[in-house]
Amino acid sequence: MANGTTPDISGAINTLVETAGKLIQLQLDCMKNSLNLITGAAEPLGKAVTDLTSSIADTASQAIQSVSASIAPKK
Repeated sequence: MANGTTPDISGAINTLVETAGKLIQLQLDCMKNSLNLITGAAEPLGKAVTDLTSSIADTASQAIQSVSASIAPKK
């Protein structure tokens, strides 16, 4: 009797371990895809921030030059 039930338990354990392995693999794939998405989104965002900062600095410089030109005495 004991030998007859052993393969059933062994098969159930193998199936359980296989299913757990697949679940872990799916979680790792999901984490990898999420990291790739975040990395892909960060690059254009960084460029946009750099461009915006440069634009603000140029605008401020032009404003200062305009104010300086209007205040400076004309010869």
